[in-house]
Amino acid sequence: MLIVPEGYRQRLSVRETEKAIKFVKDAFQKNLVRNFGFERVSAPLFVLSGTGVNDDLNGVERPVAFDIASLGGAQAEIVHSLAKWKRLALKRYGFRSGEGIYTDMNAIRREDRCDNQHSIYVDQWDWEMVISREQRNVEFLKMAVTRIVAAIVNTLADTKAHFPSIDLVLKKKVTFVTAQEALDRYPELAPHERERALAKEYGTVFLMGIGGALSDGKPHDGRAPDYDDWTLNGDIIFYDEVLDDSIELSSMGVRVDASTLRRQLEIAGANDRVSYEYHRQVLSGELPLTIGGGIGQSRLCMLLLQKAHIGEVQVGLWDADSRLKCERAGINLL
Repeated sequence: MLIVPEGYRQRLSVRETEKAIKFVKDAFQKNLVRNFGFERVSAPLFVLSGTGVNDDLNGVERPVAFDIASLGGAQAEIVHSLAKWKRLALKRYGFRSGEGIYTDMNAIRREDRCDNQHSIYVDQWDWEMVISREQRNVEFLKMAVTRIVAAIVNTLADTKAHFPSIDLVLKKKVTFVTAQEALDRYPELAPHERERALAKEYGTVFLMGIGGALSDGKPHDGRAPDYDDWTLNGDIIFYDEVLDDSIELSSMGVRVDASTLRRQLEIAGANDRVSYEYHRQVLSGELPLTIGGGIGQSRLCMLLLQKAHIGEVQVGLWDADSRLKCERAGINLL
């Protein structure tokens, strides 16, 4: 549902916004590399169908698929994310423990709803880092979250220095809350409303443990069973004053090892996936242990530039009614 903030005003013109979008993206990449030492790599827009490499999200979303004439009609599909591909790339390129990669990921998620924060076009920085067995723990996960949040807050400071009309304030301190704790605290609220309540109270939150069933028998949110360890993952969430709502900038986590993969596939009723090459390599221990995630590029720009709609920082397709309401409210959809 479209949110039209009362009294919304543009802090930047369309041309200034375009300049600011580039600035934010350039600055964030520098801050991310400074905090982690990641190397940039090239990434695919599409992968072959039936290999298990594409992100299955909640297991029901249909990828955009097409056949390739030069490969004898082989089927390919636009990526949903690079959650699994990155782990394969780390092995193939010979990265070692403590080393990592990041890349620009562009995707189409045809099933996604379109509203202030969502569109069917996804652009994010995907990153992945090789870790040791000893680093598969909550403390290491929290360390990675803290560094990413620091990169975001530092990028905001850089942006405000170049665009003085931006007056956003973000909290660098992260409050860590498990999905079960959120349910216990707000049993009467739906999952997104719990996120909004936490973000409004704390400003910057990492909501941990997403994918597995909680005490009410339901997961906080869907997660594919074959990349994140549901006990060692979560979402980085900020409070968005413009929309008076929470905004998720990153989904991330420690990746599954062999035992976690078996358990989560069993829970999800997806044991058929063990026949895929990617899953066989995880089960056999051929792939490195990793931590990784995605950081939304357009959402970061939307938050830092104090925009009311993601269409103000990316070109998308919107229904006629939303376009009309945005025009009347001074929301400039690109």
